[in-house]
Formats: sequence, structure tokens, C-alpha cells
Amino acid sequence: MTALSLPGAFLSRLLLGACLATAALGASAAQVDVAGVKLEDQMDLRGTPLVLNGAGIRYKAIFKVYTAGLYMSKKASTTEEALATPGAKRVAITMLRDIDANELGKLFTKGVEDNSPKSEMVNLIPGLLRMGQMFADQKQLKAGDTFTIDWLPGTGTVITVRGVAQPDPIREQAFFNALLRIWLGPNPADWKLKDALLGKQ
Repeated sequence: MTALSLPGAFLSRLLLGACLATAALGASAAQVDVAGVKLEDQMDLRGTPLVLNGAGIRYKAIFKVYTAGLYMSKKASTTEEALATPGAKRVAITMLRDIDANELGKLFTKGVEDNSPKSEMVNLIPGLLRMGQMFADQKQLKAGDTFTIDWLPGTGTVITVRGVAQPDPIREQAFFNALLRIWLGPNPADWKLKDALLGKQ
């Protein structure tokens, strides 16, 4: 009886293991749907595991402009915590409507100006000029186009548009923090989006 029961026990363990593996795979592949855009709740950024802190929609009047998701090494519920969280970070953006890329770059620059101490602006200008030129070179962003703003310790801020990364990272972390404050600062681009990125919705 023992000899006959061993294969059954082995098979049960094998099936259980397969079920657990499938469950784990399903958990790792979980997604959040924001206006039809799928965002992974976990991701790997150059070897660093990140979690989705929050995601939401940027509205301009009644129009949906883009979705944004904030990824960090651990979750934060305040702007201060988000800025202070160590390690790699990502803001992932997907356009929901066509927009002039140069105009979007100008809006981002204004967002930095509205949320940064004036004493910091002089140091941010070179990075803002480079970012503005990069968006101007794109001419237009269409619905469905994506871009990411990554903070990579030891490398800097890397902006990737439609899968193409800018050639030279901006090394100062103050620049990435200034960009992050576009959405999380005292005068955010969209208050509801700020709450969503901080996991409050």
C-alpha cells in the first residue's frame, strides 16, 4: 500500500506546486487598468524591483490628457515620503489624446516653476532646456504613445519617449525631484492625479 500511495502523494505535491507557481505568476503579472491603459503593479527597472505607488488620469478641463503611474521601491503616501524614498523611481505616462509635444514640454517646465523654490531654479534651467528640446524634437505625441521619467542612482534622470532614451542622463537628483513635484508638489498639475499617485484613491 505504501508503494502504491507514493506516486499519488508525489503527484499531489507536483500538482500543488504547479498551482502555487501559477498563482505566483498571476500575482506578479497583476495589472491596474487606468482609462484602458494597463499598468503592472510590480516592475523591474534595470535589476531593481519597484511597486506601483499609485496611478491616475491627468485632466485638462473635461478632457483626459494622459495617464500617469508612479513606481518606487516602497510605497509612500505623502510628497515628502515620495521624494525621500531611496533607490530607483519611475513616472510612466501614456497619452490619451494627441498633443503638440513642444507644448507638453512647456507645460512640464511651467509645472517645475510652479512647484520649485526660486533658489533652485537657476540650477534646474540646463536640465529643463534639454528636456524642452527633446520634446520639441518629437513634434507630436499621439494617443497611445508612452514616455517614462526614470531616476537611476549613479546614472541620473533618464527620459525615454516612445522607447527611445535621451542620450545624456541629467545627473542631479534635484532635477528628478523637481519633475516629480510637477504632480506631487504644492501646486500640482492635477489635484486628483496627485492623490491617485500617492495611493489615496
